[in-house]
Amino acid sequence: MNYSGKIVVITGASSGIGEESAEEFAKKNASVVIVSRNKDRLDETAKKLSKYNCKILAFPCDVSQKDQVNQMSKVVLEKFGTVDVLVNNAGFGIFSVLNDAKLEEIESQMSTNFLGMVYCVKAFLPKMLEQRSGHIVNVASVAASFGIPGMASYCASKFAMLGFSEALYQELKGTGVGVTVVSPIMVRTNFFNHKSFSKIPRYSATSLSANTVAKAIVKASSSPRLEIVVPQFVRIVIWLKQTFPYLINPIVGGIFRKSARSSRD
Repeated sequence: MNYSGKIVVITGASSGIGEESAEEFAKKNASVVIVSRNKDRLDETAKKLSKYNCKILAFPCDVSQKDQVNQMSKVVLEKFGTVDVLVNNAGFGIFSVLNDAKLEEIESQMSTNFLGMVYCVKAFLPKMLEQRSGHIVNVASVAASFGIPGMASYCASKFAMLGFSEALYQELKGTGVGVTVVSPIMVRTNFFNHKSFSKIPRYSATSLSANTVAKAIVKASSSPRLEIVVPQFVRIVIWLKQTFPYLINPIVGGIFRKSARSSRD
């Protein structure tokens, strides 16, 4: 796909997957709108992207606040007149067994990871439908397919994102607007900097670089598929879980319960 002149909006773009995605689109000469609530990091990302032959708009915005999202989308559409790709990447996780989790922590994960995505889709979808073109990329996780002990709230937000995306994918058939979910396994980003992860292994031998996922996001932005799992072989594990849950769920549960217990010691 030729991205020259295309308008790409990326949330959670001040670091990690979002920042790498912004750079990948910038390399392809897209005009990139980077969105994050961390203004200082956002400015650093904008400076980094300035070396590419593209327009960059840095917009501080907390996607969990629908008024801020509506203001952001208004400015973007007034400046560019259109949007071609929306990447809903903003999100975070907190590791905690449910009995120890604070309600505010549960609500904040759902508000950012799921409702933030909904607010952005609602803000930009009407323009995409009007122009009969565009693509929505929702960055979920393999945790959208597995219930992981210690990550109930995060899993819930990603299960919700995947279900929402599947329903929207069917609704948008024939409109010219596409939806693709990118579901990576563990990624080496500051996601794990939260203190709740301090007592558990943060990365495994199969963990991915943010750039690997960013390239999958660029691919997803013109893909007819509902979901792209990164790396692809993990799709087999998801299929096994869905087909033989009575075999796979106890294995996954047992592995992560050990981590959940150790985090409380």
